[in-house]
Amino acid sequence: MNNDRREFLKKGLLGVSAAAFIPGVIKGSPAAAEASASLPDLPSRVLGRTGIQAPLISLGASGAITPSFIKGAYNAGIKLFFSATYYGEGNNEIIVGEALKGFPRDSFVVATAAPCNEVDNRTGLLTDKFSARAYMEKAEGSLRRFGLDHIDIILFPYASKRETVCNDEILKTMEQLKQQGKVRFAGIASHGGIPEALDAAASTGIYDIAMISYNFKSENREALDTAIAKASASGMGIAAMKTTAGAFRNKSGPGINSDAALKWALQNVNISTIVSGMTTAEQIQKNLAMIKNLKMTEEEMADLNTALAFSETGLFCQQCGHCLPQCPASLDIPTIMRGYMYAYGYRNLPQARNTLAASGLKSGPCADCNSCSVKCSSGFDVRGKIQDIARLIKVPEDFLLT
Repeated sequence: MNNDRREFLKKGLLGVSAAAFIPGVIKGSPAAAEASASLPDLPSRVLGRTGIQAPLISLGASGAITPSFIKGAYNAGIKLFFSATYYGEGNNEIIVGEALKGFPRDSFVVATAAPCNEVDNRTGLLTDKFSARAYMEKAEGSLRRFGLDHIDIILFPYASKRETVCNDEILKTMEQLKQQGKVRFAGIASHGGIPEALDAAASTGIYDIAMISYNFKSENREALDTAIAKASASGMGIAAMKTTAGAFRNKSGPGINSDAALKWALQNVNISTIVSGMTTAEQIQKNLAMIKNLKMTEEEMADLNTALAFSETGLFCQQCGHCLPQCPASLDIPTIMRGYMYAYGYRNLPQARNTLAASGLKSGPCADCNSCSVKCSSGFDVRGKIQDIARLIKVPEDFLLT
């Protein structure tokens, strides 16, 4: 591993003593206060101008398939639950809503990502088929599935381009959802083109939150951290996802030191919470124990340095998009690589399959090419990974847990 990458990790260790650890959970009614009194008191940070006191770990609920798991997470101290319209084809929102209905409404926060079907994944731009009314109906569908009186946070996902983030119709729709009391806060979610997306979102004054891919393998670190700091200074709350960079060094292991990876992300005091796709009670307890001491050990730093050496065979795609114009078949390679990560890293086959479907991947995608002309900046064997993950398309859907 080169010296630049080592320096990259060192810079991530600055400033943990300045972290604003705020005991408690979420400001709200007396009922919420009474409910939280019997729950664990976890280190928290304020989620920007929302005023939400967010425990440093939140739940990315894509792998949650039962209400009992959500209830267990709540009772353990988790208070922010991130879902999406495309998790389990909407069933995930139903599961999260059913699980939380019995708790005081002010004692938890639900967020959902509602994608716009009229965004071209290859360019990040809206097509001429975009309909503000259709997007409003998608958000309203999420509200019905949750079965709650409102959604706390709605996220516009796959945000990367300023023109899309700042689209007048999207901004008006977000404002209307707030004014009608259907959502409290609006935000973006971004896997690639993050600095541009953050700068654009912060400039509007309408987006309150950003959920971004952020981990020890992230490239263009200086631009990324500058954009995060600027967005945070504007009042936006920042949540980090993909913090374990695929969870494994390659598809067969060994695993990445998750404590080290999560601690690394939280060294950035502008990150309010990590959205972790936990699927077992053991993972929840492990992560909640970790956030009580964010000081990184030499062993943990060494583990991350070792993991950086596996970038070429790793599971985390930078989503830079440099591959897109190189592919003669016009494959949506970044989205396909996310599907690969969901399958082999997070072991979430339904999510992987849904992601591949969104990419438009077909069987035998590389059959017409004798060799691959795509040169990945991270050194990925793009052709090999695409041919590998394309096998999932042929697996009958009822073979997968949903």
